[in-house]
Amino acid sequence: MHVSRRTARLAKTLLPIPIAVGIAALLLLSGCGGSAPAADAQDLAQTTTVRVHYPGSSMFLRGDHAGLSWSKGVQLQQAGGVFTWTTTALAARMQFKPLLADSTWSRGPNFAVSPGATVDVWPRFRGDHGYVARYDGWWSNTLQDSRPVWIYTPPSYDEQPDERFPIVYMHDGQNLFDAAYSFAGVIWNVQGAMDQGAADGSVREAIVVGIGNDANRIWEYTPTDGGYGGGGASPYLDFVVGELKPQMDRTLRTSGSRLDTAIVGSSLGGLVSACAGLWHPDVFGLVGEMSPSTWWDDTWVIGQVQASASAAVKLARVYVDSGDSGPSNDDEQNTATLAQAYQGLGIAWVQHVVGHGDSHDETAWARRLPGALRFLLGPRTAMP
Repeated sequence: MHVSRRTARLAKTLLPIPIAVGIAALLLLSGCGGSAPAADAQDLAQTTTVRVHYPGSSMFLRGDHAGLSWSKGVQLQQAGGVFTWTTTALAARMQFKPLLADSTWSRGPNFAVSPGATVDVWPRFRGDHGYVARYDGWWSNTLQDSRPVWIYTPPSYDEQPDERFPIVYMHDGQNLFDAAYSFAGVIWNVQGAMDQGAADGSVREAIVVGIGNDANRIWEYTPTDGGYGGGGASPYLDFVVGELKPQMDRTLRTSGSRLDTAIVGSSLGGLVSACAGLWHPDVFGLVGEMSPSTWWDDTWVIGQVQASASAAVKLARVYVDSGDSGPSNDDEQNTATLAQAYQGLGIAWVQHVVGHGDSHDETAWARRLPGALRFLLGPRTAMP
């Protein structure tokens, strides 16, 4: 498990036309008084722009069209920490890569740009691994208790000091990163999934916050009593939304947008993630529910999702999955009904996955996690 130097720091209009405008100008604006001069070919050409964000002094670009080649780079002009390349000669989608001093290639797959587009890229040149740090005793005034919190920061975090990142909040933090703390010694390998997504560009680099559970797990992760002494999901989410998230936004370089803020969990953690989407859609635009205990309180969550059709704020993306093996087939049918309920709300991006042969366990969730992250976070910008 990598721990970076920053962990110590972390603990602490249109304008009106002038009245005096000339008659000739008015005639021209109205289409009278003759034709406007024809634009030349250069004016009609689409301008394509690549903006490379990096805190360096020398940046080159190589590519396969519009005067670029893979054998020798073109040096980019810098202004305010952004290196820019523009062309009107691009006629087809082009792949490209930034290089430091025309010798060190950026890591990961090529970037791409289409004619007439402007793309912003944040390359990395140094490493392929993010960092994980564990913090004990994270106190909640709302819950009047403390718990451990794990924080993963992505490979570009230190190298790109001006970049802001999506953030994923995950429950059952003990099971995410380190087998020494995990239930039954099995982890989801969140770091491996995020690092691989950064390496192949299939997942946007993001911060992950693993929230440890405690002896009150059933109470905190459930919205109603349900016959098992539950019902504390509302105060638990008040802690996440009102205490933990503001601390993360102050301390870490998060995007802050609901469209870049995800909440993900499994089993009862999937259920409380669904509650977050119901009660705080203005905070969490991305919701991941893995085997989400839809059976709780006679499928309470399905009815609540169906009843949220008139909600003013809609979720942007919802991921729902289950296995089809083990006790009760991992509640496969109810989970499918839950996914249909989300689709019935008119949410544009809903993904329902069934893990064939998967039971209700950490091994299955670890196997399905990379796909869930790809769907919720999407790929790195400007992919080929």
